[in-house]
Amino acid sequence: MKLSKNLTLKEAVKSNTATRLGIDNTPSQWEINNLTAIADHIFQPIRDHFGVPIGVSSGFRCRDLNKAIGGSKYSQHMIGEALDIDADIYGKVTNADIFNYIKKNLEWDQMIWEFGNDEEPNWVHVSYKEGGVNRKQIRKAMRDSKGVYYTTEQTT
Repeated sequence: MKLSKNLTLKEAVKSNTATRLGIDNTPSQWEINNLTAIADHIFQPIRDHFGVPIGVSSGFRCRDLNKAIGGSKYSQHMIGEALDIDADIYGKVTNADIFNYIKKNLEWDQMIWEFGNDEEPNWVHVSYKEGGVNRKQIRKAMRDSKGVYYTTEQTT
């Protein structure tokens, strides 16, 4: 099933962890509708703009899978509203390029510059709400000796 011209449901639910642990990561119709919305409003515009394949390293995660990987108990991945995009999979554009394109050109709820350094995140977490207000919240995930922490910058 296609969520958009260049993103399939299979790509958006694929998880090696789910396969390894025998977790059924099948989304409900409501979650598929949310995945279709983020595919239409975020993934496909990025793909069309850059004209190259764009990787999704994490999309939908059922509650059991999210718990198994240590995801936030409030993760928008669990309702199909979030994708982790990783350009490194194909190497044609950078994750920073994708982050900046989304920030300047698309409607989105939350973006997280996931680890990496000041020039390049390891991947970009982005969420989109079909119904409701998209906050345009920017966060940066970092690690130190105490673990993972986030900074937040609210955009206008």
